[in-house]
Amino acid sequence: MTFDIPEDATFLGDDVIAQINIAPGFGEYFTDHMALADFDGNGWHNDRLMPYGAIPMDPANAVFHYAQEIFEGLKAYRHADGSVWLFRPRSNAVRFMNSARRMALPVLPEEDFLSSVVNLAKLDARWVPGGDEQSLYLRPFMMANESFLGVRAAKTVLYCCIASPVGAYFSSGVQPVDIWVVQGLSRVAQDGTGAAKCGGNYAASLAAGEVGYQNGCSQVLFTDAASHTYVEELGGMNFFMVTAKNELVTPDLNGNVLAGVTRDSLLALAPSLGLTPVERPIKLAEVYDGLDSGDIKEVFACGTAAVVGPIASLKDENGTHSASQHTKTLELRQALCDIQWGRSSDPFGWMMQVA
Repeated sequence: MTFDIPEDATFLGDDVIAQINIAPGFGEYFTDHMALADFDGNGWHNDRLMPYGAIPMDPANAVFHYAQEIFEGLKAYRHADGSVWLFRPRSNAVRFMNSARRMALPVLPEEDFLSSVVNLAKLDARWVPGGDEQSLYLRPFMMANESFLGVRAAKTVLYCCIASPVGAYFSSGVQPVDIWVVQGLSRVAQDGTGAAKCGGNYAASLAAGEVGYQNGCSQVLFTDAASHTYVEELGGMNFFMVTAKNELVTPDLNGNVLAGVTRDSLLALAPSLGLTPVERPIKLAEVYDGLDSGDIKEVFACGTAAVVGPIASLKDENGTHSASQHTKTLELRQALCDIQWGRSSDPFGWMMQVA
């Protein structure tokens, strides 16, 4: 599939887009077009770029009843010379394929995924904002598109990609936040869907998120469902800590933790900032003891939306455990952002120019 750019594409006025991009928020406005493709017993077909709009769906569509769907998130960045670049889209394509396999959905080939996001970003390049830490967020997703109530994998499926201009995640600057550690509610089960990027994982995190808000925290950190002993991830972000021995430690990909593209990028950047990357199981008790003793200097979360978010403290019913600094956290964030926005060289070949 090629997702060819239509010759008769229509566009919103430049003045309207410019006004939106002054303060786009996150996921509040959407670009002129979207990418779509269909799957049936004969494979993928009918790939198209078309005006953004509602997708008609039958009330009996299986996705409403059995949540057979997956999604991705990646960004396009405008560099100082006006060019537009995607960050590591092939990594998102591979993860999308892995999520599809886990959720019994058809695999969208890597090159087809790339064609959809590249051509959508190219077609709607005018929507890529150029302000500080602004970008165009692309949301590819796939879902069951068959009307039936039997419990089985859907035979017909819809792929779609939409795009939304987004502002800086931290509107008042990067500020450390407090995180509530939840042990009575779980995000995923062992051998479940934790490694897949599917909506059910996020839905399962929302009740715990409410508990966190009630305790004055902006997000929550989950432990493993089996023993509530090991740290896994936040509701939608990976967890990291920086030790006094200059190790950058994150939970290993044990099947419960999402293989974050930002996570992988930070591990690759770590040596250039004097840190040794380590992926291993992390006990919650180790984190608490390390923060209290100073053996763990920093903790932070990372993901596509926020890039890197420093954590001020971890809290639970028994008390608060605070981080003493955020120096390396902010250095890692700056190094990654400089590559994404073209302010430094890209030794890893992560950026792909689209316009």
